Amino acid sequence: MDNEQARTIEILQSAVRMEVEGKEFYQKASQKSSNRLAKELFQQLADEEDVHRKKFEEIYEAFKRGQNWPDVAPPAEKGKRLKSLFAEATKALGSKFKVAGSELEAIKIAMGMEVKSYDLYHSRSEESTLPVEKRFYETLAGEERGHHLALVDSYEYLSDPAGWFTKSEHWSLDGA
Repeated sequence: MDNEQARTIEILQSAVRMEVEGKEFYQKASQKSSNRLAKELFQQLADEEDVHRKKFEEIYEAFKRGQNWPDVAPPAEKGKRLKSLFAEATKALGSKFKVAGSELEAIKIAMGMEVKSYDLYHSRSEESTLPVEKRFYETLAGEERGHHLALVDSYEYLSDPAGWFTKSEHWSLDGA
């Protein structure tokens, strides 16, 4: 096994571990959440981390069989479900709801996890010399960035709903 192949396997193992840990964290956070948005957001993220894990395992198994990087289609979610979930929840919840500090803390932890995943996948996409591997990691980095942005938006909404509505509706007090 050459250095490049060893590095690829190391990255795949790290990625599987990160996705498994992410799914477990999101499932626990969802179970503990009483706020509808936080509960559904965490569950959706757990589901998406599981899809990522399966893709990585598929690639890892190909390498174990001595094959080259397979032409595995990267997950194609692009955050559509998260955006839909967020839009529905903000419409239903409005600006009058309660959120536990532990839910906000879980979202902050999750934001850090998604940045870590993004950084790994983005750097690997830049290191890779194989177009199929590069494309796979670029897509995953984009999804992790989308997860992070959804978490940031959720955090801002749950911690300051009135401020979030002002910002998202682009309200202004300048009379314009």
